[in-house]
Amino acid sequence: MKKLRIVHCFRSPVGGILRHVRDLIDAQIAAGHQIGILCDSITGGAFEEALIAELAPRLTLGVHRVTMRRAIGPTDIVDLCRTYALIRDIAPDVLHGHGAKGGAYARLVGTAIRLSGTRTARLYTPHGGSMHYDPRTIGGRLFFALERIFERMTDHLLFVSEYEKTAYRTKVGEPRVPARIVYNGLSEAEFSPEPVDANAVDFLYIGMLRALKGPDIFIEALGEIARSTGIAPTAVVVGAGEQKGELVRRAEALLPGQVKFYDPMPIRRALRLARIMVLPSRADSLPYVLLEAISADRPVVAVDVGGVSEIIPPDLQPLARPNDAAALAAMMAARLAQPLLTPHPLMQHVRSRFALARMASDTMAAYREAIRHSRKANSSRQPLEVSRLEKPAEPVRPANAKES
Repeated sequence: MKKLRIVHCFRSPVGGILRHVRDLIDAQIAAGHQIGILCDSITGGAFEEALIAELAPRLTLGVHRVTMRRAIGPTDIVDLCRTYALIRDIAPDVLHGHGAKGGAYARLVGTAIRLSGTRTARLYTPHGGSMHYDPRTIGGRLFFALERIFERMTDHLLFVSEYEKTAYRTKVGEPRVPARIVYNGLSEAEFSPEPVDANAVDFLYIGMLRALKGPDIFIEALGEIARSTGIAPTAVVVGAGEQKGELVRRAEALLPGQVKFYDPMPIRRALRLARIMVLPSRADSLPYVLLEAISADRPVVAVDVGGVSEIIPPDLQPLARPNDAAALAAMMAARLAQPLLTPHPLMQHVRSRFALARMASDTMAAYREAIRHSRKANSSRQPLEVSRLEKPAEPVRPANAKES
């Protein structure tokens, strides 16, 4: 297969989506493909800007920033027009949308480009996104109806977990286009213990400071431990977001001087600050921070949401009831009371199931299938020009890879 022109489109250049895209970019550049990214220009801080700046010199198709707001609004029309102008000039072979907004932009723009005769394959990975909405709400019904409409503009769906695929089937419907699970993955080099600092605290939360990720539940659980044991635990919170001010005030009210807040930083540096990492999310698809903590041989406490049980099977470690600070506090206190032995079985499970090489190869297999799908869709409208892409080979699918 000839080398491809690939553009990754995503709204928020932070957290797990940015990690996922960066990993794909590294693998795709190593394979000789030309890569570009398009993302929101008003989201992210100095840490994320540094990561994008680090990528930029290697992105031969460029780094493109447009306003891409989380909420749907009239400004999307202007932003979509700007996005179309950028992507049309790049003429990508593959346009891969990540997250609900990035996926919508990629498929709308990709479809508009297709109408001009350019065969751009359109792929979509939800990364949770709209799958977290409640189908009983008006907002949920609206988003799932939109997802069904956008599916008609999609050549391939990729899900990062079994949970995400099941949520799509349940809330949107059985996919009518090719679909597969492509798990988030870690490199082999990441499976190495990370020591803690001499002055490490008890617990770490790392992630976006927004309600969906549950940092407020983490703070309340810390307060519950202090009330039930009479000993105030120590903790660090690493991240940024709209809840930060409220969280700082609540932490100081419950545990004066016991909780420190830090801006986003590399996770290995954050893991050195605490002995136990806590994942208190209200919703998640397949959280990278959990994979990364386990690969560093760090004890973890997590809630049973989304695809977390695919990372931590119940037979290896119990999970806490979600959205319940008391239940999380009980599990955190129990974990703190135990000798902090390294969780080797859990690390081996993650190592065997969540490999970066497999993530990259499965994604490229989806691209090849999407290109065939896009060629077939265009064959009835105009003759194919195959000078830019040779006929793709059959996808190489690992024997243990899950697919729809």
